[in-house]
Amino acid sequence: MAKTVLHKADSRGDANHGWLHSRHTFSFANYYNPQRMNFGVLRVLNDDFVAGGMGFGSHPHDNMEIVSIPLEGALEHKDSMGNVAVIGHGDVQVMSAGTGITHSEYNKNKDKPVKFLQIWLFPNKRNVDPRYDQIALDLNERHNRLQQILSPNPHDAGVWIHQDAWFHLGKFDKGFKAEYIIKKSGNGVYAFVLNGYATINGIALSNRDGLGIWETDLLALEANSPDAEVLLMEVPMQ
Repeated sequence: MAKTVLHKADSRGDANHGWLHSRHTFSFANYYNPQRMNFGVLRVLNDDFVAGGMGFGSHPHDNMEIVSIPLEGALEHKDSMGNVAVIGHGDVQVMSAGTGITHSEYNKNKDKPVKFLQIWLFPNKRNVDPRYDQIALDLNERHNRLQQILSPNPHDAGVWIHQDAWFHLGKFDKGFKAEYIIKKSGNGVYAFVLNGYATINGIALSNRDGLGIWETDLLALEANSPDAEVLLMEVPMQ
């Protein structure tokens, strides 16, 4: 029988600094909950709101796979590898921090906020060469289907990381049903509802709820509202 862990939206860590409002699904910065350290190799899931013109100054990372998914607005990125980029809704950004990088992230616009998910995963290889990549996805390809946005394979759809993980995004009409089959035995899936209402394996979820499922081969998803949007993150549990 599948095992599950449910994280309701309002149970997340809440850090409001004015210019930054971040909700933490897992322990991060000043939010520490020993029951919420990670889900398998998924270490950080931050739901960030950054006010106009504000952002994170240059700071270091190492030995972490870092994925940013913009939801609204424009996020400007600069790093120690010389990359300068702006990403928006429909883009996915990835960094393999490896032996070490520094980067900054700012809201490109002065007059409106930027909202994005910041996701960290433990890598399956340490001290790799640092790497940056970003792609623009066709949003139409996630209407009533699961669009792959991340995998372990550089030649597959989406970005790739040093980990046996697969991410999919779907945006569904009310009543639409979808199935997700686990790609690697032993992996689990952390589902995060970006918008609306959905039921996964019989568990009802609302906007910004998270549900981890493992020891199963299949997820059954049903949209319970128009434009229900769900991110599925399949990750190794060890």
